[in-house]
Amino acid sequence: MFPASRYACKPHRCIRALTTLQTDSAAPQLYTSIHRRTCSSVPTPRITTHYTIHPRDKDPRWEGMEMERFADEADVVIVGGGPAGLSAAIRLKQLANEQEKELRVCLVEKAPQIGAHTLSGACLEPSSLIELFPDWKERGAPLNTPVTEDVFSIFTEKHRIPVPILPGLPMQNHGNYIVRLGNLVRWLGEQAEELGVEIYPGYAAAEVLFHEDGSVKGIATNDVGIAKDGSPKDVFERGMELHAKVTLFGEGCHGHLAKQLYKQFNLRENCEPQTYAIGLKELWMIDEKKWRPGRAEHSVGWPLDRHTYGGSFLYHLNEGEPLVALGFVVGLDYSNPYLSPFREFQRWKHHPFVASTLEGGQRIAYGARALNEGGFQCIPKLTFPGGLLIGCSPGFMNVPKIKGTHTAMKSGMLAAEAIFPKVTAENLDSETAGIHVPEYSESLKNSSVWKELHAVRNIRPSFHNYFGLYGGMVYTGIFYWMLRGKEPWTLKHRGMDAHQLKPAKDCKPIEYPKPDGKISFDLLSSVALSGTNHEGDQPPHLTLKDDSVPVARNLAIYDGPEQRFCPAGVYEYVPVETGDGMRLQINAQNCVHCKTCDIKDPSQNINWVVPEGGGGPAYNGM
Repeated sequence: MFPASRYACKPHRCIRALTTLQTDSAAPQLYTSIHRRTCSSVPTPRITTHYTIHPRDKDPRWEGMEMERFADEADVVIVGGGPAGLSAAIRLKQLANEQEKELRVCLVEKAPQIGAHTLSGACLEPSSLIELFPDWKERGAPLNTPVTEDVFSIFTEKHRIPVPILPGLPMQNHGNYIVRLGNLVRWLGEQAEELGVEIYPGYAAAEVLFHEDGSVKGIATNDVGIAKDGSPKDVFERGMELHAKVTLFGEGCHGHLAKQLYKQFNLRENCEPQTYAIGLKELWMIDEKKWRPGRAEHSVGWPLDRHTYGGSFLYHLNEGEPLVALGFVVGLDYSNPYLSPFREFQRWKHHPFVASTLEGGQRIAYGARALNEGGFQCIPKLTFPGGLLIGCSPGFMNVPKIKGTHTAMKSGMLAAEAIFPKVTAENLDSETAGIHVPEYSESLKNSSVWKELHAVRNIRPSFHNYFGLYGGMVYTGIFYWMLRGKEPWTLKHRGMDAHQLKPAKDCKPIEYPKPDGKISFDLLSSVALSGTNHEGDQPPHLTLKDDSVPVARNLAIYDGPEQRFCPAGVYEYVPVETGDGMRLQINAQNCVHCKTCDIKDPSQNINWVVPEGGGGPAYNGM
C-alpha cells in the first residue's frame, strides 16, 4: 500500500446533492426483438452506472465534490505485477545498481497481493528466468518439478490415440518445469522489492494520463467509495496520479488501458485483430497411487468438434503433496453460440483417460483467464511517446507450446534495457514530454522472442481448413517439423473472435450432462473455489455501452451467449419484474477478471473496466 505520509489523499466528506439521478435523460427504448420471449412492454432497465458511460459532470449528485488528485513522480511507472512487469522492474534496478545510478521504479497491481490474480497452466521454459537470475536455485525460486515425461493424445469420446512427440515439435517439454505461476510471480515480487522497486498492490490503474503534446504522462489509480448507483459515498476518495518519464503497460491479456492506447495511437493499424482463447483451470489433490510427479499430459479432440480449436493439459506437481493441475483451453473464434467452455471442461474430465486420475480425488481450486492466441500476425506497434507495451498485453504467447511466460519476461527485460539509458540521461533531448523509445521494438525484433513467434506463426491459423484440427496437425507435422517455420508464406486468422458467432437459429443446441459432484461440478460452486470477492456496493465494472443491446440483439439473435461463455456466472437473463420479456442481470461480484466477455460479445457492447483495487479472484498459488 502507499505509505500514508507520501501517498494517501485526505478523505473528502461527501456533500450529497438533494436531487438524485433517476434514469437516463434519453427517451426510454423498448425491447425490439424478433424472438417472442424477449419482447417486453416496459422500458429498458438501467444496468450500467459507471462513470465511464455516465459522466459525473452531468450527474447532479457529484456537484461540489472535491475531484483534485494527489500526484507523485517516478522515473518509470509499470502497470501490472505479472512476469513481464516484474521482470522489467527487476532489470531496471539491476542496471541502476550496476551503474550506481538513482532510479525510482514504481509498480502498481490491481490484485491485493502480488500473484493473487495470476493464472496459468503452467509449464515454464526457464530461459528468461536464468538470464534474469542465473542463481535462481540458490535464491529459492519455486521451480520444484522438472518435466520427466511427456504424453500427447487425440481423444475420441471413449478412447485415446497416442501421438508421438518428435524432437523439435513445440509440445516437447524436456528441460521445462511444471510450476504454480502465482508462486513464481510472488517470488519475483520479493526479488524486486529487495532491489528497491516500489510495489503497490491493491491499486488498479484506471486511466492513462497525457501531456499537452499527446505523449503519455503516466496513470491514475481508481477512485474508491462510489456506490452501486454511481453516487459518491461519504468515504469517497479520488485516486492518485503517478507520472513518469516512461510508463510500461504490462496488464496481461486484453488490458483495460492497452485498449485505450490502441485507439489513441492507432497501434493496430498494421497488424491483424488479436484472436484469443479462454483457459479454465483446476487444482486437485489426488490418490497418491496415481501421482506421477513431473508428468505432463496434453490432449486435443473430444469433446470439441474438429472445427473448434482447443485442447487440455494435466500436470503432476512435485511439491510434497499429490497435486495435479488440469485445464482446458477453447479458442474464442468458435461459431456455435450454444457452446459453453466451462461445461466442455467439465465434460472433458469424464474421459476415461482423465477420470482414472481424478477418481477418489478432491478439487481444491478453480479459475479462468483469457489467452492471446494471435501470435506473430497480431503484434501491434509496441512503442509510443511516453510508453511501451510488454508481456501478454500485446501478445507474445507461443500458442503451439502453450507457453508465454518466458517470452513475456524477456519482453520486459528488453524494455528495461532499452529505456534505461534514456531515463537516466542527464541531458536527454526528447521531442515529446513523455520519452519515446523505439529502440525497444528493434531489440525485440532481433531477439529470441521474435524468432520463436515467427517460426510458429502458421500453426494456429492452419486449423482454419475443411479438416479443422486434423488438417492443422498435418500442416504442423509437415511444414513446421520439416521447415521450422521457414515456409515463404504467412497464413491469416479469421478476424475478430466477436464476429465469428453464427445466429442461434443456424446452430444446434449442445446437450451437456449434469455434473456429478465428484468429477464434474456446477458453475457457482466452482466460482466459490476461486476466492473471488468484490466490494458489493460499487458500480458494476462490466459496463455496457448501450443497456438495450443485450436483449434486443444478443438474446434475440444469438440466444444470449454471454451466459455461456462467461466462466463465472456473471451474466444471466432473467424475467422482467413487470410485464413480459427478459432482462440482463450482471452479477459483477462473481467476475474473475478473465476478460472473455469483452472479447467475445458479438455486439462488442461490453467494456471491462477495473473495479476498486483489491477486488477479484484470490488465485494464490494457481
